Amino acid sequence: MISGFARLCKGIDWFLFGAAFAISILGLMTMRSFSTENSFFEKQIIWITLAVLLFFPVSLGDYGFLRRTKIVVGLYAIVLALLALILAFGAIVKGGQNRFNLGFFAVQPADPAKLILAALLSKYFARRHIEIAHIRHILVSGAYAFALFALIFLQPDFGSGITIAVIWLGMVLVAGISWKHLAVLGLTAAIVVTGLWHFALHPYQKQRILTFVHPLADIRGAGYNAYQSTIAVGSGEIVGKGVGYGTQSKLQFLPEYQTDFIFAAYAEEWGFVGVILLLGLFVIVITRILIIARHGRDNFDTLFAAGVAIYFASQFMVHVGMDMGLLPITGTTLPLMSYGGSHLLTEYLALGMLMSLRRHAKLPLGVRDTTELVGAV
Repeated sequence: MISGFARLCKGIDWFLFGAAFAISILGLMTMRSFSTENSFFEKQIIWITLAVLLFFPVSLGDYGFLRRTKIVVGLYAIVLALLALILAFGAIVKGGQNRFNLGFFAVQPADPAKLILAALLSKYFARRHIEIAHIRHILVSGAYAFALFALIFLQPDFGSGITIAVIWLGMVLVAGISWKHLAVLGLTAAIVVTGLWHFALHPYQKQRILTFVHPLADIRGAGYNAYQSTIAVGSGEIVGKGVGYGTQSKLQFLPEYQTDFIFAAYAEEWGFVGVILLLGLFVIVITRILIIARHGRDNFDTLFAAGVAIYFASQFMVHVGMDMGLLPITGTTLPLMSYGGSHLLTEYLALGMLMSLRRHAKLPLGVRDTTELVGAV
């Protein structure tokens, strides 16, 4: 039994796991503080337990099979099919049709889609590192990402759609795609958007877009949620109001406090000091993932770990920017912290897979790596 436990723990990056688990506990504490009458706290305990129980056995696996085209393309096709089926049979919750309701829990395929896209792009770019500068690789990889983006955007799930787009952009840059080609595509997109704005969109459509981009301009209507979120963040001041004493969240002025606005609820109760603590934990998570990427045994391992880092970092920045009124409200969970099973299981699954890559790293990873920062992958 002892040897089995030792094998289970071998190769685990305890700095990474400890920081991720601490973030989940902070989210759990924030949910508990609102009311004793809601079930989010109890259900989240179950999801965190299941996620941790998934993490350790997953870390023992060997994911070399993801280097096989049939496997990774098959997983991608399954996710595409599930996203398409959601548009026909998915449950509609708060205007969005983005999940399958299975009774006790719901499944959101958009969450594993992010991880599968990272694996697919890693497979694609790992085999083409010599000819990576060719523009066709931007177009082909972009087509993979766009198919997911379009199906997710139609749900509509703008937050996950943005994350998909950022994962693709980040990974093509890590892979070494030419900046000139990206600049040409960016300029083309800007010209198309400008043309649509001036010649295709009706006035009411323009107003919807302006409200989406700058929600605080209409704080009694579309901007209400953003306004309440910024009040919650600002009212936390230096040390916060204390756990359980957040008025914006406890009195339910702040909507969706357990998911889309959990950072705002946390900031109100923990203040600037708590925000620095949370930011530090995320920095540890991202840094440790990048260290794993740096020591990857081959191009696939390096690209996959980098893709997971981009996934976590982009979703964190979008969520925090949204809650602080710096970005449009898109409905994005905070990785490892927000309520929910699909995203939490996917995130701990990704971390478990990274532990497996760490076991097979080309160089030993020691405690000294905690201070290393990756400038380039």
